[in-house]
Amino acid sequence: MATARDLGESSHATKQTGPPAQRNPGFHFEQYTYEEYKETADWLLSKTELRPSIAIICGSGIGGLASVLKDQVVFKYSDIPNFPQSTVPGHMGRLVFGKLNGKPCVCMQGRFHLYEGYPLSKVTFPIRVFRLIGVETIIITNAAGGLNEDFKVGDIMVIKDHINLLGFAGNNPLVGHNEDRFGSRFPCMSDAYNRDLCKLAHEVGRELGFSNIIREGVYCAVGGPSFETIAECRMLNRLGADAVGMSTVHEVIVARHCGMRIFALSLITNKAVMDYDSEERANHEEVLLAGTLPVLLSSPLHPNRIKNL
Repeated sequence: MATARDLGESSHATKQTGPPAQRNPGFHFEQYTYEEYKETADWLLSKTELRPSIAIICGSGIGGLASVLKDQVVFKYSDIPNFPQSTVPGHMGRLVFGKLNGKPCVCMQGRFHLYEGYPLSKVTFPIRVFRLIGVETIIITNAAGGLNEDFKVGDIMVIKDHINLLGFAGNNPLVGHNEDRFGSRFPCMSDAYNRDLCKLAHEVGRELGFSNIIREGVYCAVGGPSFETIAECRMLNRLGADAVGMSTVHEVIVARHCGMRIFALSLITNKAVMDYDSEERANHEEVLLAGTLPVLLSSPLHPNRIKNL
């Protein structure tokens, strides 16, 4: 039976459980063991012959990305050992294996968020499983609010850097025991987003005539689930953030820790409200509606370019 690649010698890591969430909701120190990650990876490898080198995480309303995969093998999250469950509208809760232009890929239709009550070990659990099944490149998408005044709804922002606002308070997915088989204790984040893949996205945008909607900028992660206040949006904009959302950064940190190449996109689904006289209001239904924009399927993730990853 196929088993996940072993990334090194056995360690003495055990699941560590911190204070209950209801007593200290900002700090969840529960950790998975290496063996639990490997159990999930082995289960997946035993159920499909596909060996993906690329993983795609779909953001709110963007789960339709998986429809472009051929020869699909689909697993419900509820059927996968140790896997968390999606609870947010617009997140289908399915793991889809398939081929994109002949290249094996795995696609998450639904991610996990801190605001769902999950500790960061669960939010980022799939990333390490992907590493064990052989994924080397990860494409992360999200729906985000535009802070940059030049951005419009429907723009696609290539993420060049991020601000981990939650990390300022110690909320980082690498807190706790470091599993050396995945990566070093102190990973560098200054070049987390692969610059070659960012350049490729702009090239594809130009080739397909979408250069006018392809942006580049800094993504800021906040906790949610409430949308940002006007004062918060103004502050984040002054800090250098071009878009704001409630995901992605924790996944990027763990993917970087695992040595993956990372490419991330934000679909600007709403303009952040920064004027007290504005009648605009952010809402999740608006995010889901904008997330169906087909242009996302035909630009940086164009099947003809997947072969270059």
